[in-house]
Amino acid sequence: MVTAQHKGATLQSAWREIRKQFTDAGIDTPTLDARLLVQSVLGLTHEELLMRPHQPLTPEQESTLASYTARRLKHEPVSRILGKRGFWKSFFKVTPATLDPRPDSETLIEAALKHVDKNKPLTILDLGTGTGCLLLSLLQELPQATGIGVDISAEAIDVAKENAESLGLTDRASFMSIDWNELQATPFDIVISNPPYIALAEEENLAPEVRDYDPATALFGGADGLDCYRDIVRLLPRVLKLDGLLFLEIGATQAKDVKGITGQAGLTMLHTIADLAGHDRCLVARYTPRPEIE
Repeated sequence: MVTAQHKGATLQSAWREIRKQFTDAGIDTPTLDARLLVQSVLGLTHEELLMRPHQPLTPEQESTLASYTARRLKHEPVSRILGKRGFWKSFFKVTPATLDPRPDSETLIEAALKHVDKNKPLTILDLGTGTGCLLLSLLQELPQATGIGVDISAEAIDVAKENAESLGLTDRASFMSIDWNELQATPFDIVISNPPYIALAEEENLAPEVRDYDPATALFGGADGLDCYRDIVRLLPRVLKLDGLLFLEIGATQAKDVKGITGQAGLTMLHTIADLAGHDRCLVARYTPRPEIE
């Protein structure tokens, strides 16, 4: 039986008890996760939490915190328990229909901002937009840009629209529920994507936070994990302008294979950028097709 804290718990005792339960259960970040759950239930900032260690919890708060603790002990991510995830400079709503945005994906935002002119009226296409975090984060940084996010999941598109509204970006962001292979010819300045890239055989090796809670359609890219990259390359002549830029998230061991796929489409490789762990995470290329493959 899971109990978040003893009767008459204070903020400090609740935090400590939940942290211990998470540590004993092998949760990767027990202190952080316990703090975030306590903060959410109490509606406090980190600073307020530290300043009020002896503040008592109400019975309702204790009950909610016990429920949250039980869910995290089943490896449900904190972001899914709370229904939101911090990404780049904002919080994004997440639901079972969307991939949970990871800090590694911020590498794509950093790469894009290094390669574009912030003052130009750029157009952006986000393939497999999910929560819309990539497109919306870029639009926050590029005040003259507009963009479209597409996703095969209508439920995910509804979430992306809510996130655009909460960030005040509905005038510059639009979303479509469509298979990206069905997109009509509309060339964009930038194509960005965090596509499904996990090989099917790797499913059992995934952390339960990923395997059991992220939608499979947002995770798996076929037998070798590369199917979506092949799709995107075939799509580029219709959706990316000549000399336009492509930003792709890739798996930690996929740089060589994805470079081979993109090279066949006339893309000039500019950079492969590592994430905070030192793994290749973002591939940057310019679309310069050779005449014979146009």
